[in-house]
Amino acid sequence: MEKRYLTPEPDRHLHGRIRALAAVLAAVCFGGLLVRLYILQCIDPDGYAARAADQQLRDTVLPADRGEIFSADGTLLAASETTWTIRAAPRELDDALVEPAARALADILELDYAETLQKLRQRTSNDCLLRRRVDADMADAVRRWCADSGAQGIQIRQDTKRVYPQGDLMGVLLGFTDVDNNGLWGLELRYNDELTGRNGRVLTAKNAWGYDMPTHYSTLVPAVPGNALTLTVDANIQHYLESALAAAVQEHNVAARAVGIVMDVNTGAVLAMSNKPDYDPNAPRTIVDDEVRAQVNALTGDERSTALQAAQQAQWRNKAISDLYEPGSVFKLITAAAALDTGACTPQDYFTCAGKIRVAGTTFRCANGHIHGTQTFAQALAVSCNPCFIQIGARLGKQAFCDYFAAFGLREPTGIDLPGEVKRSEYYTADRMGPVELASCAFGQSSKVSYLQMLTAVCAVVNGGNLMQPYVVQRITAPDGTVTRETQPTVRRRVISEATSAAMRQMMEGVVTTGTGKNAAIPGYRVGGKSGTSQKLDSENERARIASFVAVAPIDDPQVAVLVCLDEPHSWTTSGGSLSAPVCAEVLEKTLPYLGIAPQFTAEEQQKYFAAVPDLAGSRVAAAKLTLEELGLTAGIHGDGERVQRQYPAAGTPARKGSTVVLDTTGTYDAAGEE
Repeated sequence: MEKRYLTPEPDRHLHGRIRALAAVLAAVCFGGLLVRLYILQCIDPDGYAARAADQQLRDTVLPADRGEIFSADGTLLAASETTWTIRAAPRELDDALVEPAARALADILELDYAETLQKLRQRTSNDCLLRRRVDADMADAVRRWCADSGAQGIQIRQDTKRVYPQGDLMGVLLGFTDVDNNGLWGLELRYNDELTGRNGRVLTAKNAWGYDMPTHYSTLVPAVPGNALTLTVDANIQHYLESALAAAVQEHNVAARAVGIVMDVNTGAVLAMSNKPDYDPNAPRTIVDDEVRAQVNALTGDERSTALQAAQQAQWRNKAISDLYEPGSVFKLITAAAALDTGACTPQDYFTCAGKIRVAGTTFRCANGHIHGTQTFAQALAVSCNPCFIQIGARLGKQAFCDYFAAFGLREPTGIDLPGEVKRSEYYTADRMGPVELASCAFGQSSKVSYLQMLTAVCAVVNGGNLMQPYVVQRITAPDGTVTRETQPTVRRRVISEATSAAMRQMMEGVVTTGTGKNAAIPGYRVGGKSGTSQKLDSENERARIASFVAVAPIDDPQVAVLVCLDEPHSWTTSGGSLSAPVCAEVLEKTLPYLGIAPQFTAEEQQKYFAAVPDLAGSRVAAAKLTLEELGLTAGIHGDGERVQRQYPAAGTPARKGSTVVLDTTGTYDAAGEE
């Protein structure tokens, strides 16, 4: 009997489902590919092109030069210097050259051999830093070694570093940059966006292993330098200020630094600004104060790090704008101007000083125990009498006092274009001011303002009554020479009337001619000013004082104002009229002629400071020298002859006492040649 094998009949429905599923899968796969191709070609071609370029190209940055900074007279203050950074791509370096390269590069770049070798042995690394910002000699030495040894993978990249050709001149104003040339302090920080240039690029081809390909493919995108700054600060005036201030700090053992500011009275332009001691922006982290540096170096570990950071922050701080101080009797100029402007007082009003005055149970004494007796308002300012100014403040009243305090800009920042300006001064409002507070504030205690606020207010007192906006950058210039910004003088508001300002100028001149400011007098110039000796009320040392003086010249046509403050001097006195006024005089005596403001000597000054050169031709040298000495002149001898053949200057010429008259014993002296 034949056997039959039964096979199930194919399920037609199952075959249909399989075919449908296959079709769906095919559609999804091909559809996904089509969508992906569409995305790659139409929607996001740039992204994948960038990824391909990153794999196929080496991108080398060409750093842009940071914009230069110039003083008003054209002196270069900050610039970018070309340097080179040495990097390595260890994976590109031949195995046999790893140790020789480490030894050679460590020697050339003054690096540790073991550390250099460790970096180069990281064979999977495509980039490691060996040394930043080397000079041309080091870069050339590396380049020669690579060429001689046939080494690949040592990269010599152009770089820049910030340099300050004038050393510590204006250090606290200029500030400095970090290792990436970003501004960290001073003008470098405030104008960082303007000074920063746009980096360039060099693109070169490379293969899958990162090696440069033997092709001429290269694209250069040149770097664009940053904008240049031209300051209102004049390097010569800055030198005058820094020299005089540094000498005063040393002579009077100033413990808490000194501040000096020179300002154009009529525009608010800062002509000079200094803190002493200052720091060198080429090495900003080096502590300049020997004593402080020794104290820091005596510490270790975290304690040393904390002390070092605090010391650095202190020396970088621009005390002129970042610190508050008690202005002392310099503030009497504000009280006086307010009293005159409101009509509460006139320069001829009389006040009495009995050496002390009692206000609401509190006794105030005149400085140094003086008893001035009855005197006019102008005389009270000249001798800086505290009891009289307490009476003047009482006449003015607390509301008017506070209103003028605010009007002179002493409650708010000046808005100067420098970083770090203190945001708020310390003062009483009328609702918190009683008779004792008004009395104390009237002669310059109990309120704290910034040094720049004080000088800006004094300029308003003498310039006709306009409170000016102070500034330090005159213009910003693009690399192509286009001036992108020019600062114009800005009047913030009128504070007092022209008549009040004129009266204040006359009274301030009296301070210098008859009062506490005699040390600020300058031959040939009319100077007005005000002294100040303020107690540091928040100091643990009850004897801590700030000696200050503000001087304005010519006071009949004000052009320049100088404020000098010595914080905690340790000298024979702490009087601002004795210690700070001579510094102001020295700065003004050099600055005014430099600015073209000629001296005008009175007949008395001519006789006191000048002598007519006598006719010495034919005289014996010894006799001629004696004659000059009697007139206050000195002799400069030219030649070895016994008698004077010629002289310079000529007979009858007015010569300043102390100057030299050349006595020519040969008849060959050429004055024009000497000049």
